[in-house]
Amino acid sequence: MALIHRMREAKEEADPIDENIRTIADLSKHAEHNISPQQRVIEKVTDFLGRPIFLFIILLVVTLWIAINILLTTLGLPNFDPPPFMWLVGVLSLGAVLQATMILITQNRQDATTERNRQLDLQISLLLDEKMSKLITMVDQLRQVHPELENGTDPEVEALKKTVDPHESVKALNQSLGEKEQR
Repeated sequence: MALIHRMREAKEEADPIDENIRTIADLSKHAEHNISPQQRVIEKVTDFLGRPIFLFIILLVVTLWIAINILLTTLGLPNFDPPPFMWLVGVLSLGAVLQATMILITQNRQDATTERNRQLDLQISLLLDEKMSKLITMVDQLRQVHPELENGTDPEVEALKKTVDPHESVKALNQSLGEKEQR
C-alpha cells in the first residue's frame, strides 16, 4: 500500500501538466494578491454593472421616476422633477460618468495583466524556439553519424536549426505590412 502511495506521489511530482497548472494558479494568485482594496471594490461594482439585472434596475428606476412625477402632476400634488425631468437626466449623466470611469479603471488593470502575459508568452516562445533549434541540430548530428542513414544535407533541416531573431521577424512583418498598404 505504501509503495502504491509513493508511486502516485512520484507520478504527481513528475507530471508536467499538474506542475504547469500550479504555476499558472500561482501567477494568478500573485497578481490577485497585489490588487488594492479600492480596485477590488471597483471591479466588483463593474462586474455588477455588466450584468443584465443592472439594465433592468435602471429601466425600472427611470420608469418609476417618470410615472411618479406624472402621477403627482395629475393628482395636483407638487412633484419633485417635472417634465422634461432635468433631475433624472442629471442623475443618469452622473451615473454614466461614474460607470465609464470604473470601467476604464478595471480595463486598465486588465490591459496591464494582458500585456504582462503577452510578454511572458513571447519569452517562452523564444525559449522554445531555441530549444527546438538545439534539438533539431542534435538529431541532425545523430543522423549524420549513423551509418545506415543518408549523409547528405537537408536544406529544410539547416533552416530549422537557426533560431528566430525577433528583431528580424518584426522587420520582415513591417516590410510585409508596408507592401500591403502600398498596393
